[in-house]
Amino acid sequence: MWIFTVLLGVVATVALVAAAVALMFLNLWIQARASGIRVGIWRLLLMRLRQVDPNLLIINMISLVKSGIHASLDELEAHVLAGGSLKSVVDALIAAEKAGLEVDFRQIAAIDLAGRDVGDAVKSRVNPKVLQCPPAGSGQEAISGVCHDGIRLGVKARVTVRTQLDRLVGGAGEDTIIARVGEGIVAAVGRAASHKDILESPERISQYLLEHGLDSGTCFEILSVDIASLDVLDNVGAKLRSDQADSDKRIAQAKAEIRRTAAVAAYHEMTARSTENQSRVVAAKATLPRAVSAAFQEVNLGRTRALAPTQHDAMRWRRPLPQG
Repeated sequence: MWIFTVLLGVVATVALVAAAVALMFLNLWIQARASGIRVGIWRLLLMRLRQVDPNLLIINMISLVKSGIHASLDELEAHVLAGGSLKSVVDALIAAEKAGLEVDFRQIAAIDLAGRDVGDAVKSRVNPKVLQCPPAGSGQEAISGVCHDGIRLGVKARVTVRTQLDRLVGGAGEDTIIARVGEGIVAAVGRAASHKDILESPERISQYLLEHGLDSGTCFEILSVDIASLDVLDNVGAKLRSDQADSDKRIAQAKAEIRRTAAVAAYHEMTARSTENQSRVVAAKATLPRAVSAAFQEVNLGRTRALAPTQHDAMRWRRPLPQG
């Protein structure tokens, strides 16, 4: 008897739990069934256990079904579990379907998981966007380039691009387009022989940019490049020539200063040598009186020695005179 009572209690508990679960998801289940979505209450409970909001999945699934877009609940749940924004993907997919774009849920979901703004991507595919080059707020007023005649021009451009949805995953973004356009502007201006050619025909820049396929490897397609403004900044060639002349002048002055310093050093060296030679002359002159005196002494001594024997002989051989 007690076994029957226990079984009855277990069955009653299970029934109460099932009733509670049914009441919890009854409204959502009715909405799904009314929209033609085949889903069971047990599956809704499993979604909750997997920490997926069943309301989010069912509401977005209803939106897809009513828009005539085929997608499964498994795909929606997998995208949510992968960390994607299901609402953004569904809205972008519906917008693409209404615009006649051939896309599916997997493609838009992959774009969302890649970190792209799928809503903006679909919008810019339908309505092309305009990029400023240089971009506003970059601190750069214009892209500058120098012609062959040395005149520097400042160019501002507007680039109209359209998103390529099939290249959003792995394709370069707006920064690459702006950088390539800036590089192309510099190259196009640098190819001109005179700045007057660019001022007369600004479309040369646009033609050069469109011919070189700057959108390759990006997720955009360049539709047009329009020159917003074209200004003459300064004469870089004249400035460079002036700087070169100043540099040559400083080099010549340095070389002249080296030669002057060498001449001054040679002058002082010659002056020192002259002073040294004069001191030698004075020293030589100082020895001259002593040499003359010594010479006179040698001459007088010679004469004395030569005359002394003659007088002696005269005195010795002289006879005395007779007296008386």
